[in-house]
Amino acid sequence: MATIDEDAMLETLERWLASDVVPNVIELEHADRYPREMVEQMREFGLFAATIPEEYGGLGLPASAYVRIVEAISRAWMSLTGVINTHLMVAELVRRYGTDDQRAHFLPRLAAAELRGGLALTEPDCGTDLQAVRTTATRAATTATDGVYVLRGTKMWITNAHEGNCLAVLVKTDADAEPRHSGMSLFIVPKDLGYTVPRKLGKLGYKGVDTCEVVFDDVVVPEDHLLGGVEGRGFHQAVGALELGRINIAARGVGVADAALRASLRYAQERHTMGRPIVEHQAIALKLADMACRVEASRLLVQRAAGAFDRGERCDLEAGMAKLVASEAALENATEAMRIHGAYGYSTEDHVERYYRDAPLLCIGEGTNEIQRITIAKQLVSRSNAT
Repeated sequence: MATIDEDAMLETLERWLASDVVPNVIELEHADRYPREMVEQMREFGLFAATIPEEYGGLGLPASAYVRIVEAISRAWMSLTGVINTHLMVAELVRRYGTDDQRAHFLPRLAAAELRGGLALTEPDCGTDLQAVRTTATRAATTATDGVYVLRGTKMWITNAHEGNCLAVLVKTDADAEPRHSGMSLFIVPKDLGYTVPRKLGKLGYKGVDTCEVVFDDVVVPEDHLLGGVEGRGFHQAVGALELGRINIAARGVGVADAALRASLRYAQERHTMGRPIVEHQAIALKLADMACRVEASRLLVQRAAGAFDRGERCDLEAGMAKLVASEAALENATEAMRIHGAYGYSTEDHVERYYRDAPLLCIGEGTNEIQRITIAKQLVSRSNAT
């Protein structure tokens, strides 16, 4: 258990978000500029160490506390959560699947943000179907380079690739393996081993945080960077880490949905038409009621998923439900906020249009919502048959 006061930490964080982040979001977001000062403050808060065990220098926060942090940050500026999310997913991979030596080597450096991690799964022709990755890791054939792997391939849409300096990379170590997932492995690859980041990718929303193409052109990686030390486990390792990632995405969805609700409620009381605040018009009141229900329902699903994760239970059903419902809530609330605000919502001088651009990513990232529905249905059948 963490020894810090989680409520006090959250209160401090929210004060910082209100004073230092919200007033500067619009300028940074429209410039698509990486918020280095904010990221450094997040490091000082210990957010890069949030879920890393205390024995490795982390805060040891449970997922139930972490989702509250993610929600609060997302209400202010969702992009900031991307900086810590993939980083902590890398840390979770090492904590859960790494060897003792890998934990001792990587986790303290990740906790201190000496290493800032990213998760390199997707490729130009591979997103949801991770078994279709083409990046390879081949054992060196000569004695002079014995004990290394050579990575070749390209990854796409990788968060923290430019500003970060360490990637967990999903590769094929046996391209002919059947089933395909049995030939996949994960490597922890610091940037100083030689991968390149040729370009940042432009995006509709989710500005500021870097999302990049990454190229592995004969990158030599020591064999002790193979996660867990055994080939063929990478697919299951990646899927395991995505549970935390989907809970994070769900918490972001709650934050964006709540931000859209709060902005709409405030504006509906200030804006007058036909001699009265628009909140008194039934059409607006009905929208606000639905928006509030989406926020609360999503928050409860996120808390349920985080609780299952903290208990060490398999939680792809709970995480999938939370991610599906919360991301759709963010999209619907952002759309309704745009309608309630009218021209002011469409203006780039206010935050509402940003919610409208940010929300669609949540329905795509960490597994599309179509995939979530399929996963949920499969787990419902599986659990039903097990009882």
